[in-house]
Amino acid sequence: MSGPRIGIIGAGAWGTALAQAIASDGTEVLLWTRNGDLAAQINAERRNTLYLPSAALAETVRATGDLSELASLPALLAVVPAQFLGSVLSSLPRGDRDLVLCAKGIEAGSGRLMVDVAADTAPDAHIAVLSGPTFAHEVAAGLPTAVTLACSDGRAQWSRLSPLIARPALRPYYSDDVVGAEIGGAVKNVLAIACGVVEGLNLGQNARAALIARGYAEMLRFGLSRGAKAETLSGLCGLGDLVLTCSSTSSRNFSLGLALGQGLTAADALSGKNSVAEGAATAPILADLARAQGLRMPIVEAVCRLLEGSAPAAVVVTELLARPLRAEQEPVR
Repeated sequence: MSGPRIGIIGAGAWGTALAQAIASDGTEVLLWTRNGDLAAQINAERRNTLYLPSAALAETVRATGDLSELASLPALLAVVPAQFLGSVLSSLPRGDRDLVLCAKGIEAGSGRLMVDVAADTAPDAHIAVLSGPTFAHEVAAGLPTAVTLACSDGRAQWSRLSPLIARPALRPYYSDDVVGAEIGGAVKNVLAIACGVVEGLNLGQNARAALIARGYAEMLRFGLSRGAKAETLSGLCGLGDLVLTCSSTSSRNFSLGLALGQGLTAADALSGKNSVAEGAATAPILADLARAQGLRMPIVEAVCRLLEGSAPAAVVVTELLARPLRAEQEPVR
């Protein structure tokens, strides 16, 4: 083989699963982790016991702790948590490459989407976004998965990236709406926390279905205000991802909400976890952005209150249900 053509920045569960999926046909993949001991373990044992112990990794996955090793590759997938993306990309040597963003969140403090973070820290890169309903352990196991691959450079970039990423069990669909793909992934994390709370309070399936539908209305309202396309948010990276992560404890954000509904504080629920529940960081900045634009996002506001610990879950839900009655379909500002 001629060596790897694709690198993955971040060896958490999702980065490791993507590495395994892409390497499933013998493609060489270079996987970066800042943890040198983890890189050594992956190379020696063919397993990431810290983040994805269930997956046996192909021989063509090689891990490294040296980010500069990825600098010469024509395509990189950035799979570090959203709050660390800027610092990691700042350490990556600049280059004219395809950079696919796989983190789902909004940067705390700045309110930047990941596409904006990447534009500032990797200005020579051609940005794309990979997002959709994806549990890492299922992707690593080769179970069928479909995702959105949104390309800022349009069809030309799609023609470069889709052959590198598509596999029989991993099917990307083309979009040119990177903003919509970003917003769908970020907002659904917050809504998944809310659905976990419903489960923790034993409020039933009716309540969860209602929350998914009304949460989607909030996602659409916010997304359209930022220039996203409605059809993007109704697709895999919006509604599809929302349905998945609002329905299973395999979702870190749903599990966080479940713990909040059962009476734990956010600090207790998040302590000792290797993986990151992105919705916890995204919720307050999303709420701030919505307020600044005069947008109503009551479910997001309720999640913020729960994360702050300002009221018990049962009280927050009661107040949410007591809001004034209104039409289901309203014009989106």
